Amino acid sequence: MLEAFIYDALRTPRGRGKPNGALHTVSPLELGATVLRALPERGGFDPTAVDEVIFGCVEAVDDQGANLARSAVLEAGWGDKVPGFMVARFCGSALDAVNAAAAKVMSGQAGCVVAGGVEMNSLVPMLVGTGGPSVSDVFFNDRVMQTPQGVAADLIATLEGFSRADVDAFAAASHQRAAQAQAAGAFERSLVAVHDRLGETLLECDELVRADTTPQSLGKLAASFVESGEKMGFDATVRLRYPQVDRIDHVHHAGNSSGIADGASAVLVGDRAAAGTLGLRPRARIIATASAADDPCIMLTATVPAARRCLARAGLTVNDIDLFEVNEAFAAVPLHFMRHLGVPHDRINVAGGAIALGHPVGATGGMLVGTALDELERRDLERALIVMCTGLGMAVATLIERV
Repeated sequence: MLEAFIYDALRTPRGRGKPNGALHTVSPLELGATVLRALPERGGFDPTAVDEVIFGCVEAVDDQGANLARSAVLEAGWGDKVPGFMVARFCGSALDAVNAAAAKVMSGQAGCVVAGGVEMNSLVPMLVGTGGPSVSDVFFNDRVMQTPQGVAADLIATLEGFSRADVDAFAAASHQRAAQAQAAGAFERSLVAVHDRLGETLLECDELVRADTTPQSLGKLAASFVESGEKMGFDATVRLRYPQVDRIDHVHHAGNSSGIADGASAVLVGDRAAAGTLGLRPRARIIATASAADDPCIMLTATVPAARRCLARAGLTVNDIDLFEVNEAFAAVPLHFMRHLGVPHDRINVAGGAIALGHPVGATGGMLVGTALDELERRDLERALIVMCTGLGMAVATLIERV
């Protein structure tokens, strides 16, 4: 099997995913083209050396519909010879795109692939267009007992005994770490500013970080998922599946859940020969990937089996990994991961996570790969594991190693 290397990783800043966000007036097409233009501009290579572009997008409808990867190639001015396709695994879509790129390279079916994703929650809100059996088929939902993700996160907290103070403390730490990383310029290597069509700068840095966030300020926020749990009946669904649970402790709210965001990411993956073709030195090697699944009722716990499967494929243990990026869909997700894999807090999400920075769902996986790589280089460390939970009880993992 051939080796797959990461030659570069770029992202836009995360904009607030609402109509008052800085990126709201940009099209998803232009956001994707922004990161594609930046890769060859920064690397000084001919984009026609790229064999494929793979993008993730969760709400692939309207302006995000059809084949946004191919459209972004054309919009970026790469000519008409570079193909592209889309992947969809809910929040893990961009990370799956990176894994698909690695698989193509490792199997010898491509020499150079760009993978990432685009999502504009301010333009296409979550759950507006995806539909599917989870929305339309009551018999399917009765059979699998799927719950809203917020209720699932509260179920994890209840089963694990994570209190409101626990999840708020983790969320506050995410904001503090992100603010410190932002102030130290830790994100600058990967960031690509977004401009409008007149060349005016719209956003240069992540928009959602709040340096003044504390556990005390978060403690003033009301729990967000009481209504869907109690009034819509999902708490009863959960108790049917988990009869050991007497009541759900609703501890999650907007401040300890991932921020709604806009953004795009791109990771340049290639084989060893691509170094000569691109004129670049590889920064890291993708040494293993994995996906896993768990109960769709609790939904967000498959990060643990995905990580274990990925580590087993590489012949490594948790102790061999220097840094972990576990997407902060809700605070209980990384807390559950830390407990079940024995990962200390000082090795996980060291530059903050989606609670502070935001979660442009179809793009986040590529962003996390870039953050992990930047932090490995900044701290002179060796290996990082990136893991994301997704809808319907799945998770995706990617293990990288500095070259």
